[in-house]
Amino acid sequence: MQADEERIRSLPCWKGAVAVSILKGGLSNANYLVKDDVGSHVVRFGVDYPFHHVFRARELMVARAAHAAGFAPEVQYATPGTTVTQYLGARTYNGDDVRANAASIGKLIRRFHDEMPTRVTGPGFMFWVFHVIRDYAATLRAANSPHISSLPRFLAEARALEAVQVPLPIIFGHNDLLPSNFLDDGEKLWLIDFEYAGFNTCMFDLAGAASNAQMTDDESLELLTSYFGGKPSSEIVKSFDAMQCASLSRETFWSMISALFLNAPGADYEAYTAENLSRYEVALDRYQSRHGKLNA
Repeated sequence: MQADEERIRSLPCWKGAVAVSILKGGLSNANYLVKDDVGSHVVRFGVDYPFHHVFRARELMVARAAHAAGFAPEVQYATPGTTVTQYLGARTYNGDDVRANAASIGKLIRRFHDEMPTRVTGPGFMFWVFHVIRDYAATLRAANSPHISSLPRFLAEARALEAVQVPLPIIFGHNDLLPSNFLDDGEKLWLIDFEYAGFNTCMFDLAGAASNAQMTDDESLELLTSYFGGKPSSEIVKSFDAMQCASLSRETFWSMISALFLNAPGADYEAYTAENLSRYEVALDRYQSRHGKLNA
């Protein structure tokens, strides 16, 4: 904390006296609330994580584009490894909030998907969760992870989940819709944290928002109906249910990888791995009871 505070105080963007406090909750980055004479700001420290396909220059570009489109707070200052953004004073969502606002979340995701492709610049980045899972597995093998023995099963199931995805248009997705990445200022919803943003189909954001918030079937249907503007087809629902499994598989692998390479304050990656693995098993069982045995 002391070293980070000194680093924060040395930034040239402050006006007057500076007060620094920790913002808790990040699983891979250090975040701080900073107050100066003109207001409150969020300082985010983060380096490139090639093992997670995270590159800060791309994240910064997306954050600026998202602000220009009205989805995200303003980036006020940036230098390699450090970003300062506007502090909204908004409420951070939890799973209950996402479930209670499924229709609003669906509309927000749809607007983001529709508007962001014309805002982003530079080389296109593709986020396809099944490729991510396969690449994570390769990294885990190379690092001799203690989870190596479970990889063949997960990869076989991922192939089967990929095979039931329906063709959908390519959009620009957020790709990390944890409840804590939604903020509510009382008037509108905001999005933050664009580490994984890139071109995708809509299904991963929809399934991720639902699975991360542990939506019920009725809440998921409300989300899908809001996004698509009408009741989804049975093929869309099957694809969505499969993608929820894939989202949880990827989050499990993400935590396995993080345990090898990261050490964020307060993060327990082994516990997070166990939590997501348990939820993956439940989602997979639910998928198979609803759509038939997965051909893995």
